[in-house]
Amino acid sequence: MAYGETKVYCDGSHYIAIPKTTQSWKKRKNFKSKSIKEVEQKQTFEKVYAENKNKPKKEKVENIEKELKEHFKNEENLKQFVQENLERKKRNLIEKRKRLYRKAYLQKWSYFCTFTYDDKKLNENEFRKKLSECFKKLSYRKGWKYIGVWERSPKNNRLHFHGIFYTPIMVGELFEQKDYSTINHQMQITYQNTYFLERFGRNDFEEIIPHNLSSSIRYITKYIEKSSEKIVYSKNLPTYFISDIMDEDIVCAIGVEDRKLLLFDNFKCWDKGCLIGEVSSEVIEQMRKSN
Repeated sequence: MAYGETKVYCDGSHYIAIPKTTQSWKKRKNFKSKSIKEVEQKQTFEKVYAENKNKPKKEKVENIEKELKEHFKNEENLKQFVQENLERKKRNLIEKRKRLYRKAYLQKWSYFCTFTYDDKKLNENEFRKKLSECFKKLSYRKGWKYIGVWERSPKNNRLHFHGIFYTPIMVGELFEQKDYSTINHQMQITYQNTYFLERFGRNDFEEIIPHNLSSSIRYITKYIEKSSEKIVYSKNLPTYFISDIMDEDIVCAIGVEDRKLLLFDNFKCWDKGCLIGEVSSEVIEQMRKSN
């Protein structure tokens, strides 16, 4: 055995293993409490960043620096603060995207769905609360899994939800709906679900097939980049599965300082020295999971 109990994830094309590493030292966290001034600086940055997040970079930086100018004694400190926080935002986005992709590619998915609401049935706050509760109940009672994001339409600022769903037990019935797309400017055929139509309003269910999963994930990624909304995950969506990795299943070492292992597409999964089988969705379901 080459590597025991590695964390394995899929990047959409290949499986990659992360072996355990022995860390001889651990950086101590700085628990120094922030001053009122530092808190105000951070709050102001977050507020102005949210207001300018979709603007060109140069304009965004100029607006942030303008609003924060009164909080700093000199321009050098101001520019350093803004740059550090912009880099923090970028790192956080990269980590969000990485987590989303790794979770998504480790699961089976049935549909890419969009949900909106009918004003005659409920208001925006009720829609957000009741749809969230509905998803949680379907996850618990029917085994549904989902990853999605809340988003507002650019024209009328109307709230809706985009997500990918695994629906082993469907509720309601799907029916074909033919209407006019104001985005594509042509007639289109969509599939709506009676259960959600009766309770919330318009919904679209588009079947996910293996080759279009990546485009569905990218669609969600697009919204987390332009929105301050958090990604919504159902419970028990692991990021990795745990497997022993044999020498003959390793293509090569990759990544920073060769800390990761690129695996052959037909590598074998082992659990504590016991062969479970060649990697597949069925075998992965039997493996221990990790976040």
